[in-house]
Amino acid sequence: MSRGQLWTARVMATLAVLFLTFDATIHTLDLQVVKDASVQLGLPEGLMVQMGILEAILIVLYLVPRTAILGAVLWTGYLGGAILTNLRVGLPLFSHVLFPTYIAALLWIPLWIREPRLRALLPFRKV
Repeated sequence: MSRGQLWTARVMATLAVLFLTFDATIHTLDLQVVKDASVQLGLPEGLMVQMGILEAILIVLYLVPRTAILGAVLWTGYLGGAILTNLRVGLPLFSHVLFPTYIAALLWIPLWIREPRLRALLPFRKV
C-alpha cells in the first residue's frame, strides 16, 4: 500500500467516523430536533436514544481493527434501513435518500485499501 493510499483511507474513514459519531451523539442526547425529524420520518420518538446507542456500538466495532469488517457489514445494514426510510417519505434522491450510500462508501473503501483479506475477496482488477 502506498503512502497516498494509506492517507486516502485514513481521511475517508475519519470523515465517516466523525459524521457517524455526531449522528450517534445527537440521537443519544435525545435532542428535540432529532425527535422532530423522527416524527417526520414516521419513526417513534422514543426509538432515537436506542438508535444512538446502537450507532455507538457499531462505531466501536468499526474502529477496532479485528472487528472492522463486521462493523462495516453491520453499518451497511443500518444504512440500508436509512435509505428505505428516506425513500418511503419521499425525500430528495441525491441529498437524502442516497446520503447513507455515500457514508457506506466512506466506510468500505478505506477497508478495501488497507485490508488484504478484503481485496482478496473483492478483487477490483483485471484477472
